Amino acid sequence: MTPEEMEEVRPRLEAFAVEMLGSLARRDQRAKGELYLRGLMLDGKRKSMQPMAERLGVDHQQLQQFVSSSTWDYSKVRERLARWAAHISPEAYAIDDVGFPKDGYDSPGVARMYCGALGKRGNCQIGVSVNLVSDRASSAVDWRLFLPESWDDTKHSEDPLLAEAIRRRRTKAGIPDTARHREKWRLALDMLDEVRGEWELPDLPVVADAGYGDATGFREGLTERGLTYTVAVKATTTAHPGDATPERPPYSGQGRPPVSAYPQPHTTLRALALAAGQAATRTVTWRQGSKATKHNPNADMRSQFLALRVRPANRSIPRSADGSLPECRLLAEWPHDAAEPTNYWLSTLPADTPLQELVRTAKIRWRVEHDYRELKDGLGLDHFEGRNYLGWHRHVTLTSLAQAFCTLLRLDPKAPAPA
Repeated sequence: MTPEEMEEVRPRLEAFAVEMLGSLARRDQRAKGELYLRGLMLDGKRKSMQPMAERLGVDHQQLQQFVSSSTWDYSKVRERLARWAAHISPEAYAIDDVGFPKDGYDSPGVARMYCGALGKRGNCQIGVSVNLVSDRASSAVDWRLFLPESWDDTKHSEDPLLAEAIRRRRTKAGIPDTARHREKWRLALDMLDEVRGEWELPDLPVVADAGYGDATGFREGLTERGLTYTVAVKATTTAHPGDATPERPPYSGQGRPPVSAYPQPHTTLRALALAAGQAATRTVTWRQGSKATKHNPNADMRSQFLALRVRPANRSIPRSADGSLPECRLLAEWPHDAAEPTNYWLSTLPADTPLQELVRTAKIRWRVEHDYRELKDGLGLDHFEGRNYLGWHRHVTLTSLAQAFCTLLRLDPKAPAPA
C-alpha cells in the first residue's frame, strides 16, 4: 500500500488490530503491534526491521523489542485469527510449508535442506502452517518452525561434544526445551490438535501435497482423529484394487495357523489408473480461472479425472481382523493430451461424494499457494532477519494478521483494497 492508501484504511486497520491483539496485556504493546502491521503492508522491497522503521518514521528498536523480547503470547493472537477466519467460510484445513533462505547458520532451525523458494537444496529454515481455506481466500492460522536433528541435542547422545555444542546453539537462539525435532507431518498433526482442540474450531477435510500425503503416519493420524482427507501422493504409492479380498490359506494342522493375505501382490497407483484406462475419465470443471481464451471464454479450469476404489498397502497400515486393508478412493488427473495420469490423490471423503466435489477439494490448495506469494512477496513473510525462535514465531504471526487484513479489504467491496 502507498502511504495515502494506508491513511484511507487506517481506521479499519486500528479496529482490526484491537480485535486481533486484544490478548496483549498493555496498550503500548497493542499500539506497537498495529505499527508493525502497518510496516508490513506499506510499499517497500524489504520488510525487515530497519527498512520498515524508516518508512514508518520510528526507531527500529521499538519494532525489535516488540517482536523479540516483549512479553506477549503469539498463540493467543493466532487463536483470535483462527476464529476470525470463519469470515472466509473455510472448507478445508490445508497443510503446507515454506522455505526461508538464510545466509548464516545462527538462525533457529537453519540447515541445508530442500528449499522451495530456491528450487534446490540450500541453507534455509522451514515453516509449517495450517491454513483455513476456501476458493475465495485462505488464512495461515498456525505455524511451527521445523527443527532438523542438527538442532536437537537429544538426537546426538552418543556424541557428548556435539550434543553440548547443539545445546549452546539452542540457548543462543532462545529455543525452548520443549521444541524438538519432529517430522513436518507430525508438526501438522500437532497444530490440527491445537486448532480443533484448544481453539475449538470445527472438523474439516484436510488437504496437503505429496510431502505429507506420502507419509502413511500422517494419513493414519488424520483417520485416528476422525478427519477426512484428500492428499496428493506419488504415482508409485502401492495399493490393492478396492474389490480385492484377503484369503486364508488352508491350515495343515501343524504349526501356527496361517493368517489371511491378499492372493495377488499389491501394485502401484499408476498401474491401477492405467488399467482403468483413459476411457474411464470424465471431464470436470472445478473453478473459474482468470485467463479467458477464444476457446474458453469463461476461463473454466477443467481437466479429465478418474476415481477408483483402492486399498493402500504397506506394512505400517493396520489391517482389520479379517486381514483387509482400509479402503479409500484414488483420484487421478489424466489430461486428454497426456499418455498417462499427471497427478494422484488419496481421499477418505464419503464414498458418495460426487467426482466434481472430490476434484474441487483436491484442487483447493491453489488458494494457499496463491496467498503464500502474497505473504512472501508483498508482506515480507521471509524477510525476518532476527536469530531468535520467539521472534520468528511472532513475525510469521503478525505477517498472517497483515494478510488477513488484506483479505478483509479484498472481500469487502465497500473498502478500498490495497494495490
